[in-house]
Amino acid sequence: MAADSPSFTIHAGPRAADHIAREGLRPADIACVPAAAGGPKGLGLIPLDQRLFGGWLGDSPVELIGASIGAWRMCAAAQHDAPAALARLADAYVAQTYPPRPSAQRVSAECRLIARAALGAGLLALRPNARLSVITARARGALDRRSGKRAFAQAALANLRGRVHLATHMERVVFATPAARFPREAFDRFGLRRVALSAANAEDALLASGSIPLLAAPVETPDGAPPGDYWDGGLIDYHLQLPYAQLNGLVLYPHFVPHLTAGWLDKHLPWRAHSRAHPWLANMVMVAPSRALLERLPNRKLPDRQDFYRYGVDHERRQRDWKRAIAECERFADEVMAWLARPDPTMLRPL
Repeated sequence: MAADSPSFTIHAGPRAADHIAREGLRPADIACVPAAAGGPKGLGLIPLDQRLFGGWLGDSPVELIGASIGAWRMCAAAQHDAPAALARLADAYVAQTYPPRPSAQRVSAECRLIARAALGAGLLALRPNARLSVITARARGALDRRSGKRAFAQAALANLRGRVHLATHMERVVFATPAARFPREAFDRFGLRRVALSAANAEDALLASGSIPLLAAPVETPDGAPPGDYWDGGLIDYHLQLPYAQLNGLVLYPHFVPHLTAGWLDKHLPWRAHSRAHPWLANMVMVAPSRALLERLPNRKLPDRQDFYRYGVDHERRQRDWKRAIAECERFADEVMAWLARPDPTMLRPL
């Protein structure tokens, strides 16, 4: 494979780069696979997910943690037949249709169908000892039982002052299987409440993790969780900048961009959108589509939420272009898997 692969870039923290240079990379080295929020952009990573969880990683005891579409992807990846579950998820996501200006209830109803597809008929049938964690944001402060523009404007202004201030309006609640171990303790002002992921709350947890404010309705008090409204986990953990240095192993992060943005509201702030080197990321290996791959996709980009406005009610055209984008990303997946089979340290870029 050429050093300047046309379909992916690969980035590594210093600990991960040193490990690969000395020892290569094996499935047993991977302790965690995170999956970011990002809406339709996650569709481009599903072909790679299918290869990783349908073969290379096998039944390895890997921590799977995600928010929003990332949570849906990792839930599908944690099932017995991961490739089939991921295909169901992709089909359900592409199949969404909305009238002009849909109500929050309509958006939530469509998203519940996607969560149900990721689970498989709404059932929680994961591999034994699957280590799955679903991140949600529980409202508090100005957002407590309020979901209008004014309440979220207050939260956005608080975030502008600093993420520490946003934490007065949101609490991190993670729905996790019993075998999940990461993260175990609070590591910032958003806290960390862990709730057992069960058949009774899995669908609501997945729906909550993808419930975008002002577009969807919140999920009210999933079974076994503290009372309140639950929102998209990406509000707090957009690209999952988590304390991975706690893990005894490497982090393999399939991502749609070659950088991390801590929270969803930070993507609108240029000084926070691209995080700098962070000690938490020292053991991370990140793979992302290259610019060359993106140039081959419809509209020269991964699918994104703006496509719902770009295509309007021309659902057939949007669905066709999204399917074409997923098909083009098979090349990305194949090239990443070829690199994993024979890791070339010279291709690593700093993270």
